[in-house]
Amino acid sequence: MIIQILQIIAAIATVLTGLISLFKPESITGFTGLRPEGGRGITEIRSILGGLFIVLGVFPLVINSPVAYMMLGVTYLGIGLVRAVSMFVDKSVVQSNVISLVVEIVFGIILVISL
Repeated sequence: MIIQILQIIAAIATVLTGLISLFKPESITGFTGLRPEGGRGITEIRSILGGLFIVLGVFPLVINSPVAYMMLGVTYLGIGLVRAVSMFVDKSVVQSNVISLVVEIVFGIILVISL
């Protein structure tokens, strides 16, 4: 029961991240380092960090299937793996990257657990 609640919280947090990115793309600059410069940059943030994250979070909530939550978890673990490697390759071991990595690993583990 606790795992299911945590999975729902992770999915909702994913949706909220997407909504912030969709409606306030300029607000993510401080945390992500991405700069929404020009129409193309803003569109990219709205579509990928906005639209994609909204769909990734809403889908498990609507379908309510362990496989849907697991797929979101695998997505977070994949993002975390690439981030971990990239942080060292790109010499970007900074607080916001570390926080993102921890969240991705924690959400990923919570979401792949199916009890």
